[in-house]
Amino acid sequence: MSDMHEHSVAYVRDTMIDQQPAPETQGGVVNWMRANLFSSLSNGILTILAVYVLWKVLSGVAPWLLNGIWTAPSLSACREILQGATGGCFSVLTERWNQLLFGFQYPSDLYWRPTLAFVLLFVAIAPVLFYKVFPARMLIFTAIYPFLAYWLIWGGSLLVPVTAAAGLVAGYLVYSRLVTMSFAAGFFGGIAAASLVWYLAGLVPFGGVLALEPVDSRNMGGFMLNLILGTVCVSLSIPFGIALALGRQSSMPIIKWICVIFIEFIRGVPLITLLFVASVVLAYFLPPGTTFDLILRVIIMITMFASAYIAEVIRGGLAALPKGQYEAADSLGLDYPQAMRLIILPQALKISIPGIVNVAVGLFKDTTLVSVISMFDLIGMIRGPILASTEWNGVYWELLGFAALLFFVTCYGISQYSQWLERQLNTDRR
Repeated sequence: MSDMHEHSVAYVRDTMIDQQPAPETQGGVVNWMRANLFSSLSNGILTILAVYVLWKVLSGVAPWLLNGIWTAPSLSACREILQGATGGCFSVLTERWNQLLFGFQYPSDLYWRPTLAFVLLFVAIAPVLFYKVFPARMLIFTAIYPFLAYWLIWGGSLLVPVTAAAGLVAGYLVYSRLVTMSFAAGFFGGIAAASLVWYLAGLVPFGGVLALEPVDSRNMGGFMLNLILGTVCVSLSIPFGIALALGRQSSMPIIKWICVIFIEFIRGVPLITLLFVASVVLAYFLPPGTTFDLILRVIIMITMFASAYIAEVIRGGLAALPKGQYEAADSLGLDYPQAMRLIILPQALKISIPGIVNVAVGLFKDTTLVSVISMFDLIGMIRGPILASTEWNGVYWELLGFAALLFFVTCYGISQYSQWLERQLNTDRR
């Protein structure tokens, strides 16, 4: 009887069997190639063609890279060293790296200032991009960084960025008061207050208090100029785009139509036209003798251009939300700013991440268009002073390949971060 009782009790496993290797027919390199490269006749043919194309490309590029010359003073010296063999003249990079990165007029003894600003950029954006990893206290430095970076790159008195920060604080105070009436009214009212403080501060002589050696904007160049334009314009265009998207959906007809006209007009005009307006036409609308920094004019135009596109991307995210989200905000008794900040915008921005990143990547690449208005960015340096010199006239692949590498690394990093952020925010599908 006891034996029958023992056999009637179900067996419960208390230890796990060690993981076993896959069967030989299901593992190994041969099986992987059969499953992924030669799963069908058409896939096998395409694999063979792809391998052939890669072989032809690598067989031509590899000798050019491996036999490259890095220590010659000119293109003619490179050709003498190669003596007809295939090889790249990468000496132009070692000879002109400073001009490619900083331009040909930025003082060489001050390279440490933009380099330090670039390093501090990663510290400033770390708590924003990876908010779960870094403490929120680091956001204080994030708020200070734009003014610190301006002081490091352009130099001058420290009181200038301090006064600009004070203007921004004043604008935020006005915004917090007016936002109860309308988000758009508060946003643009804050900008007006900040502009007023900056204008009044411009009437006060600062002297040389905590001053660095000033550097004019016309001396900015190289990849540093592309980074300045890309970082500043992307950072400014996102809040402006949000304001324009909300303004376009506003119930106030004046605000709505101002935003609609602005968005449709800017999206219908090529960026290169706006850059020519910033470079040439805008000066005709200023009083005689007025100096308006060219980089600031370009930043304004590129920001306007990107804001219009980001506004439409965010408007698509707002339209993708079901009506029940708005009704849920109303049922909780939230006013318009609270509903937008706590419920609507977080979901809309999450949906809009791919579109915003697409605009940001395109905007960063479009900063090379400033070379057509005689600004010596990375492409402007290559097309202008470097290729115009007698030593390096005729070097194209090396210089343009270096420029492509810099832009690829930057844009690829932005793209990879956006994909990581989408996976982090994709909580509703886990």
